[in-house]
Amino acid sequence: MFQNELAVFRSQPKNLRLLLSAFMLYALVMPVMNIFVGSYIMRNSQDVGKVVLYQLMIYTGIPVTAWLNGYLLNRLKGSWLYALGMFLSGVAMFVMTSVGSLDNRGIAVAGLLMGGAAGLFWSNRNYLVLKSTNDENRNYYQGSESFMGAFCGVFVPVLVGWAIAVSPRLFGTADVNVAYRLVAFLVMLLTAAAAYMILRGDFESPKLPRFVYFKFHALWNKLLVLAAFKGMVQGFLVTAPAMLIMHVMKGAEGALGTVQSIGAVLSAVLMYVIGRRAKPEHRLMIFGWGIGLFALGALLNGALYSSLAVILFMVCMMFAQALLDIAYFPIQMKVIDHVAKLERRNDYAYILSHEAGLYLGRLFGCGLFLVVAYCVSREAALRVVLPLVALIQALSIPLAKHILRRME
Repeated sequence: MFQNELAVFRSQPKNLRLLLSAFMLYALVMPVMNIFVGSYIMRNSQDVGKVVLYQLMIYTGIPVTAWLNGYLLNRLKGSWLYALGMFLSGVAMFVMTSVGSLDNRGIAVAGLLMGGAAGLFWSNRNYLVLKSTNDENRNYYQGSESFMGAFCGVFVPVLVGWAIAVSPRLFGTADVNVAYRLVAFLVMLLTAAAAYMILRGDFESPKLPRFVYFKFHALWNKLLVLAAFKGMVQGFLVTAPAMLIMHVMKGAEGALGTVQSIGAVLSAVLMYVIGRRAKPEHRLMIFGWGIGLFALGALLNGALYSSLAVILFMVCMMFAQALLDIAYFPIQMKVIDHVAKLERRNDYAYILSHEAGLYLGRLFGCGLFLVVAYCVSREAALRVVLPLVALIQALSIPLAKHILRRME
């Protein structure tokens, strides 16, 4: 079986293989950046508002850097910028864990730096994947990416979580931040290796005389609404687990790592099988399952609000995130292929505007959380806002169905 899957991988175009190989290395550090930075801020500040501030600064940095990236693409290869985004994300985490104090200004600067790295990473990743795949192999690509992310989610959180938990005895110091800094340094090394891998590819360098537009085809405008729904929930997939662990499970990073690993083995295998076997016509069904699982986890957490509820939410979230990615990214790229031909514009114009759609959704979601957290209570924010945005996101299902029908 392994030989068969390896043969399928080798049959793919060279650039697609390199993109997956680089992501395999980068996937090792994504659980650390997505979860443990939030818990680091919570541990050192005990302020959920600072976690959200950090995330908002990341979200602000992404579209700004994506806009600057359009100009840089006229001078540098997308693969170089993609590699730079990978490496800078490791540097940003190292800077975050090395600052002397976690005041709002320091958190904002660190968040903007991480957002800049993420903007370079995602805008160039999306462009390179768009140009290196077609509608027939995008399910395979996204399924393979999701498999790598879920597989790394099995052991990376456990290793990092328990390393942080035992660091006082291991390093002979009560300062657990020493372990955070060591982890951040290792992250920086892995992102450098992933960056080197992507530079081995032969990716085309686009020329973008114009890539900023404000008026689009109606079909793309509907996709931007879909992006806003996705962005509305996306922020909670990063910040909510760390905040739930700190408030409900009383700050046990070891437990945080273990919880992240529950169900990840099944998730990894399932995502690869889906990506390998699913056809383009199955995307809407996969999309609906992802939204349904996230809503189920959020509702259980809101109703029970206990250690068991957190575990159930985390398991549902892992499956939901992978399912949504497998379905959403191929839909997004298919719409870009379709609309770019109709409007005779370069593909990057749609990648940039898509980041704006995600950003608006993220602002709404984080803003709603902050209003409830500070006007009512943190518990209400975690118990009420998560189920609310999950139910709002359910509107994505009929919208995605409409978009796909319009392209038939």
